[in-house]
Amino acid sequence: MRSVTYSMAVSLDGYVVGPDGSFDWSSPDQEVFNLATDEVRRVGVHLLGRRLYETMLYWETADQNPSLDYSTLEFAALWRGLPKLVFSTTLSAVQGNARLASSGLADEIERLRAEPAVGDIAIGGATLAAEAAALGLIDEYRARVYPVLLGGGRTFFPLASIG
Repeated sequence: MRSVTYSMAVSLDGYVVGPDGSFDWSSPDQEVFNLATDEVRRVGVHLLGRRLYETMLYWETADQNPSLDYSTLEFAALWRGLPKLVFSTTLSAVQGNARLASSGLADEIERLRAEPAVGDIAIGGATLAAEAAALGLIDEYRARVYPVLLGGGRTFFPLASIG
């Protein structure tokens, strides 16, 4: 059975997005970027919320920029080829190797777990991951901790599930 993995950058005080909605504090160095690339290699499908999907659209065409280094081009190729399932109530269409979810998160994960496909199910976006966590659907948490304090924003772990 395929496992569901939630992997995100997180500040020392537990936030994945700052109070202003930004995550520019989490730009990876080469070592962390290589780690993220290795994680994507092991993924069979990536579940995304609308905001993360829109942020990651950059990678659908990044390989068309000849000035990018090899590792960046490699990540772009891996990401573009990766099947993506987007959960959104506002989007009517998605681009690239993506499709809009047609049922709820639990039903989609149950269907994906049952498929005889290769690779884990990755989940990204704090809101979508919080929903999956509340439903007990996440098998593994991978927090890439950055030495910054944000003082507020959206947490890596949903507050309702603590304690």
